[in-house]
Amino acid sequence: MRKACWLLVGIFCVAFVSVQASAQETLWEEHMAAATKAYQQGRYAEAEKSWQSAVKKAEVGFGPEDQRVFLSLSRLVDLYHVQGRFTEAVPLAKRSLVIVEKIMGSEHPLVATRLNNLALLYTAQGKYAEAEPLYKRSVRILEKALGPEHRRVAKALQNLAILYNALGKYIEAEPLFKRSLPIWEGRWGQDIPRWPRT
Repeated sequence: MRKACWLLVGIFCVAFVSVQASAQETLWEEHMAAATKAYQQGRYAEAEKSWQSAVKKAEVGFGPEDQRVFLSLSRLVDLYHVQGRFTEAVPLAKRSLVIVEKIMGSEHPLVATRLNNLALLYTAQGKYAEAEPLYKRSVRILEKALGPEHRRVAKALQNLAILYNALGKYIEAEPLFKRSLPIWEGRWGQDIPRWPRT
């Protein structure tokens, strides 16, 4: 009889925790959806508040290194980037990078994406010395994970080349541009999307 009581208590606890986790997941999803909708409608202050709430809900409900914290932080970083709020974005971008490396491993393409995004934030601030190793690592990870002819590799090569170009390192920039061009041509043919000339 005693074992049956403990078994029932155990089942109740598991069910209670499961319901609680489901409720937390739903709350987090609601904040993420509200933020995304506000962002798409150009209501950035509302989107920021909702993504900040999503970060807090994920931290409390799932732990500070959960994938939902990473996703919430990443969206907040993207918002700050669009708004030119680079100083606010950088620490969040660093934190999201640490989380995704722990979740996915240091050689995952998603890590490369977050490295590239952090490098873009540094580049926008003129912090080229901080950006360069991040771009290089991003290229290395993407080449290894996706192959040297992947479009994401081409984009990472271009970002590094643009950095070198901004630094006046044309000798370093040129081969990177030349490497990325055939990848884009392979994807788009000769009709590569280009910026209009002024």
